[in-house]
Amino acid sequence: MSAEREKKLVFLTARVHPGESPASFVCQGVIDFLVSQHPVAQILRDHVIFKIVPMLNPDGVYLGNYRCSLMGFDLNRHWQDPSPWAHPTLHAVKQLIVQMNQDPRVSLEFYIDVHAHSTMLNGFMYGNVFEDEERVQRQAVFPRLLCQNAPDFSFSNTSFNRDVVKAGTGRRFLGGLLDDTSYCYTLEVSFYSYMTAGSTAPVPYTEETYMKLGRNVARTFLDYYKLNNFIKDNRPTPIQSSGVMSQTGNGVGRDTADREKEKSESVGH
Repeated sequence: MSAEREKKLVFLTARVHPGESPASFVCQGVIDFLVSQHPVAQILRDHVIFKIVPMLNPDGVYLGNYRCSLMGFDLNRHWQDPSPWAHPTLHAVKQLIVQMNQDPRVSLEFYIDVHAHSTMLNGFMYGNVFEDEERVQRQAVFPRLLCQNAPDFSFSNTSFNRDVVKAGTGRRFLGGLLDDTSYCYTLEVSFYSYMTAGSTAPVPYTEETYMKLGRNVARTFLDYYKLNNFIKDNRPTPIQSSGVMSQTGNGVGRDTADREKEKSESVGH
C-alpha cells in the first residue's frame, strides 16, 4: 500500500438476522468473485480493500432463530451502544469499523449490510437522508450503477429514509458516525422472486441467482471507482458462472415491483 495515497475501503456485513439466509448467498457471491482470477476481481483487489463479515449473528443461525441472537436481542437495533457481553459480535465489528475510520492510511467509503426481505421482489437498497442535497445525489450513484449491472436489482424499490424505528440499525448509526464521503446502505433481496425488465411473471430466486447478485455488487465497484481503464482493451470479460451468463440491465424489473410500494411496512432490516 502506498504511504502517500489512501486506499479505498469497503466494509460489508451479512446475516445479522439469522433467518435471512439469502443474505449469505449474496455475501458468498461477493467473496467468491473477489478471490477469483477474473480480471475485474484482480483490479479490485489491487485498488480497494474489502472487509467482509459474512455472519454477524452466528449463535442465532446455529439455533435456528429468525431474527434474534442467543440472548434474544435483535442485533440490528443495538449499533448505538452494543454490549461486549450481550452483543459481542456487534461490539467487535463496531470497534473495527471505528478503528478503520480513524486509520489515515485508508478511506472508509462504503458500509453495506446485506438482508433478505419478506414481502418485496428483487434486490434493492435503503439509504439515509441528508440535509446536503449534493450528498443525497452522490449517495444514489452506487444503486444506479448496480442497476445497470444486475438485472434483478430495482432502483425504483430503492429508498432513502430516516425512520425513527431504524435508528439502531447499522445503516442509520454508521451513516451518522462516518463523514460525508462515506455511504451506508442496507442491501435487501427478496426471499422469493424477481422481475426483470419486460418480463410478465416473477422468476424464483435460486442459490445461484443470489450469488450472481453478489458478484454484480462486487463488479459495480469497478464502475464506481472508474477502474475500467485498467482492464485490457477496456473490455472486461463478462462475469459468468455455472450455466448463468452475466447480463446488463437498464431498467431492471422495476415495473411490477412498483405495484408493491410497501417498503415502510416491512420487517426487512
